[in-house]
Amino acid sequence: MNAAKHSVAVIGLGSMGMGAARSCIRAGLNTYGVDINAEALQSLSSAGAAGVAADCAEFTAELDSVLLLVVNAEQCRRILFDNGLAENMLPGTAVMVSATMSADDAKDIAGRLAERQLIALDAPVSGGAAKADKGEMTVMASGPEEAFDKLAPVLDAIAVSVYRIGSEIGMGATVKIIHQLLAGVHIAVGAEAMAMAAKAGIPLDMMYEVVTNAAGNSWMFENRMKHVVDGDYSPKSMVDIFVKDMGLVTDVAQSLNFPIHLGSTAYQMFTSASNEGHGKEDDSAVIKIFKGLNLPEKS
Repeated sequence: MNAAKHSVAVIGLGSMGMGAARSCIRAGLNTYGVDINAEALQSLSSAGAAGVAADCAEFTAELDSVLLLVVNAEQCRRILFDNGLAENMLPGTAVMVSATMSADDAKDIAGRLAERQLIALDAPVSGGAAKADKGEMTVMASGPEEAFDKLAPVLDAIAVSVYRIGSEIGMGATVKIIHQLLAGVHIAVGAEAMAMAAKAGIPLDMMYEVVTNAAGNSWMFENRMKHVVDGDYSPKSMVDIFVKDMGLVTDVAQSLNFPIHLGSTAYQMFTSASNEGHGKEDDSAVIKIFKGLNLPEKS
């Protein structure tokens, strides 16, 4: 399909959705943005969007595809079915479902879309806001070949790596959940290490510099613990998102009768941070469960 003639609506213009939408615009796609945040809509409009709105009603019939970059399965269902998006899309429209959710939720959503002759791709993403803005996300996708073909212009625009997990809806969702096990544990242990350094009186900027140039580094440590060093907990990804994601990890592990020792601890750490009032802060705020520390503050 000629990318210049492909029309896509990106629903959810958060840190990753905004980057994905901008990447679609740069790739020459007719890109529409949908969000309840008026500031985000104005920003995308200024970047060259074909249209922006709080919902898709005014341009639904023009779409070749929809990219859902929202928080969870509940939001996906509300947007697609409760708000009437699915019933107003033309048959054959492709829907890329990129929220982190269980395999059962992905299957349910795909089945309900199929009833309306819409084509689903179970396609969680990773990479963070910076990579989303560069069109360099990682996509872990499962679904029919037709879905990959229809969404090819979008995938080319937003991703540097597209992993085809298989044809069965739900496999992409499961790979993302296993990935989130690693991501959550890395953030939690990074916070624990930085908290231990603070307790020992080691300057956190020095600790960060050492780790990011040594074998103990990880992408999550390098990205999230910089927020701790800067004392900046403005949310890129919230504590409550990892409460949700680590809960999904726990559910999948239970369904497999599989023990997750580190994952269980990380889940409790994020839950504790949320219960202490840090749920809407950046997920690096999990460090705040360690008491009596002199942490950097934003200047």
